[in-house]
Amino acid sequence: MEDIKLENLWNDFNRKVEEASILNMQAWMVNLETFTHLQQFKVKTILNSVARFKTWAVLLGIVLVLLLGFLVYADHLRNPFFTISMGMIMLFSILAIIVYLRQVIQIRRIDLSNSVTDTLQRLSALQASTIHIYRVLFLQMPFYCTWFWTPAWIQEKAGAFWLTAFPVTLGFTLLSIWLFRNITPQNMEKKWFRILFGSKEWTYIIKATHEVEEIERFKNK
Repeated sequence: MEDIKLENLWNDFNRKVEEASILNMQAWMVNLETFTHLQQFKVKTILNSVARFKTWAVLLGIVLVLLLGFLVYADHLRNPFFTISMGMIMLFSILAIIVYLRQVIQIRRIDLSNSVTDTLQRLSALQASTIHIYRVLFLQMPFYCTWFWTPAWIQEKAGAFWLTAFPVTLGFTLLSIWLFRNITPQNMEKKWFRILFGSKEWTYIIKATHEVEEIERFKNK
């Protein structure tokens, strides 16, 4: 009789433990779902802000390209330094417009209802694209130093040209090459990198990535 009573008590205890486990699991699932929705809302808000930033950059880039095109046309190739410099800056601007448009499309295609892994892969691709276009755009720096050169100025003011204008242009050329080679994901934590990438175009992408990673960390608790 006592054995039966003890067995009943044991079964009752196991049942209560199972019920408690189920309740805990249900509570955890509710918390996870709530946390996931909150994080997804944060990420969506951040990415929308980045998309708007890039859209405005595209519009301003189009205006810049039109202005540069007009200036090159108005010069009628009278000054080769001006024509080449403005033409190269215009080409870099067109490239930036194309890349930014693709990035806006990338952002719009991110479906936060998909797996965390898929979202992180898309954000990683966006980071890589942003780093690459920054690297390329820095290569245009020397052309901002040469657009005002003229053959007559170089001949008449040779001393000033070789002692000031040329060294400055050479310095910016070397700097642009150095930046092109060193702006890489491996240098993301370096101070100079964080200064160059201090705009929300970059910091918001990193923030969105961290918010998505928080979902995965919450799941693994």
